[in-house]
Amino acid sequence: MVGPFLLQVHGMTKQKKATEDQFNELHNLVTKEFLSRIKSGEATAQELKAACDWLVKNDISGVATEGNALSKLANLMPQIDPEMVQRSLYGKQEI
Repeated sequence: MVGPFLLQVHGMTKQKKATEDQFNELHNLVTKEFLSRIKSGEATAQELKAACDWLVKNDISGVATEGNALSKLANLMPQIDPEMVQRSLYGKQEI
């Protein structure tokens, strides 16, 4: 479904729905801008977060397969031992 936008006509504001083509064009432009900023290294942390949110809101997900970028990112993440976290937070617990 395409959302409404405001149209100024003779000093009066009217609400008019965007066409499917307009929505697709806007979607494409936003996506290209995110890609451009990320690839150039110009993207700020806030823009990277916005790009991640954009992916989530558009139901885009990825699968980490051997050697792809998502896999490389996952390999950078530290492994967390849940038992160690529990001991750090609550001390040694007797079972």
